[in-house]
Amino acid sequence: MGRYIVRRLLWLFVVIFFVSVITFVIGRALPGGPFSREKKLPPAVLKALEQKYNLDRPALLQYVDYMGDVFIPKIIVGEPSESLMEDHLINIPVAGYTFQWMNFGPSYKSQSRTVNDVFRENLPVSFQLGSYAFLVATAIGLPLGVVAALKQNSIVDYLAMAVAIFGVSVPVIVLGPLLIWLLALGTGLFAPTGWGSLRQEVLPSIALGMSSSAIIARLTRASLLQVIREDYIRTARAKGLQERVVVIRHALRNSLIPVVTVMGPIFAYLVTGTFVTETVFGIPGMGRYFVTSITNRDYPVIMGTILLLAVVIVIANLIVDLLYAWLDPRIRYS
Repeated sequence: MGRYIVRRLLWLFVVIFFVSVITFVIGRALPGGPFSREKKLPPAVLKALEQKYNLDRPALLQYVDYMGDVFIPKIIVGEPSESLMEDHLINIPVAGYTFQWMNFGPSYKSQSRTVNDVFRENLPVSFQLGSYAFLVATAIGLPLGVVAALKQNSIVDYLAMAVAIFGVSVPVIVLGPLLIWLLALGTGLFAPTGWGSLRQEVLPSIALGMSSSAIIARLTRASLLQVIREDYIRTARAKGLQERVVVIRHALRNSLIPVVTVMGPIFAYLVTGTFVTETVFGIPGMGRYFVTSITNRDYPVIMGTILLLAVVIVIANLIVDLLYAWLDPRIRYS
């Protein structure tokens, strides 16, 4: 198991390499640039800005320098510099020295901020929102799928799948304002916008989690229907085991493997920020900033966010693979 985990973590660097190359090439291939304006800047000013951010160098050297700043750690003497060009996400002082790692560079559009500043301020909000939405999706999706499978072709099954279809069919841009109108403005129980208190966090978590809950519910139902028809389930019932034990210990556990497979990417997608939800509810998360950075050609923010998403997806898939062995003892990793 240990060697398998190490091998998967080593593959993480291969994934990051290809993701970073593709993102870098596409970003530079798009028309326009970070300093493009409706009214063009004077050539001298534009040249000075490109020299400041090393954009006048060959593209290959720009890529090597950027990836080196992100992934190669440094050890300096004394306190870290407060320069925007030397802002590292990790700074660990040790006996007069400072261990520094992950410098994603300055933002081209926010002259007083770095990409790490964006991560420190916006990423925790998106992570909280995504985590809450994932809990909502799991709490709604799994029970709905189980009930629908156990009561197949009954009114309960139809109602459960109707809720799932509603979650898939109604986007956040519609569901969000509807929840604000009914539960915030209509009753005053919840705050319509913002983030930081329970009254502000409930509605965006429900709006964001509904679509994912529908996916989980439908997949759980389909998988459980297949498992409960297996011979070993009939054998367990013939032995006189309680229906609750048969469903939870034997059927549900074995049916969760395909469900867990999709829950990993869903979690990665939710915690790294979603533009529509954060816009509708006025949440200062990564989603809104990331979309704005694409429009502004803010290359360091784009690269940093994409690399972060790649890391989260790889780690989430690793956790999913480890859960396979817990759900099915026949699965072994060597």
